[in-house]
Amino acid sequence: MDLSERQAPRSTDGRATIGHIVRSLRNATSAIQWEDGVADEALLPKLRVLFVTEDDPLYVIRFFDIFFSEYPREELEICGITIDRAFHEPMLKTLGRMHGFYGPWGTFRQGLRFIDARLRGRSIASLARSAGVPLVPARSVNQPEYIAQVRAIAPDVIISVAAPEVFKPELLEVPRLGCINIHSGRLPMYRGMMPTFWQMLRGERAVTMTVHRMAEKLDAGDLLATQAFAIKTFDSLDRVISGTKCEGARLVMRVLLDLRAGRTQPSPLDMIDAHYFSFPKPEHVQEFRKRGHQLL
Repeated sequence: MDLSERQAPRSTDGRATIGHIVRSLRNATSAIQWEDGVADEALLPKLRVLFVTEDDPLYVIRFFDIFFSEYPREELEICGITIDRAFHEPMLKTLGRMHGFYGPWGTFRQGLRFIDARLRGRSIASLARSAGVPLVPARSVNQPEYIAQVRAIAPDVIISVAAPEVFKPELLEVPRLGCINIHSGRLPMYRGMMPTFWQMLRGERAVTMTVHRMAEKLDAGDLLATQAFAIKTFDSLDRVISGTKCEGARLVMRVLLDLRAGRTQPSPLDMIDAHYFSFPKPEHVQEFRKRGHQLL
């Protein structure tokens, strides 16, 4: 992935000073014209948003297709995006994981789609450059150098969209309004990996997209918003994932506008019903197909 064209600069003393000034101004204006607990939106500054996501030209990219084209620029400012490598594991291990899930033919088809996207220059990074969004590189989002860079950028909120790393407390504490995550499963029932697959396998009538605050414990922060995406009787994982990424972008937009205006009403998750799902095994895929669903 070529990050050379529009990278956000490394943190310097001057950049850190600017970040301090931005934070001070935003804190001073955060209480402007509050009436009945809701701000006069016309007087509020733009909400500064930093995204952390993974390099996926097939599914996650659909989130950004929608978000970059539809977000209200007079109310939201995307101050950067960090695009990390998926899974944080060697490529051969990822290929083995995909082969076990899709099988040889499905892996071949997905490989062709991936190669086609790369040949056409389709990537989240290219979408960001076209939208004028700075790329913020990172070897790890938990490294002190990256956290210092984020402090200098001074985002109001960090949005995780399939971010491949767990955020440590040092990063969670940086944004004024915290970090939030979009999860394609009802929480806390469908915590963990591949929630869309597990909901379809377990006979749910809809995938529940969940936006929640991020906490040290994975998929356990306060609930901010949910939205259902219907599952057909005989459906494909490909269709449902693609659809939830598009609709999830619009859900996140609404949450961000609510955060800016002070309209959010977070509710704690009841972890008594919590489950955690790992990556599906071949026997789970067989059960999935017996239900009449397809992967692709």
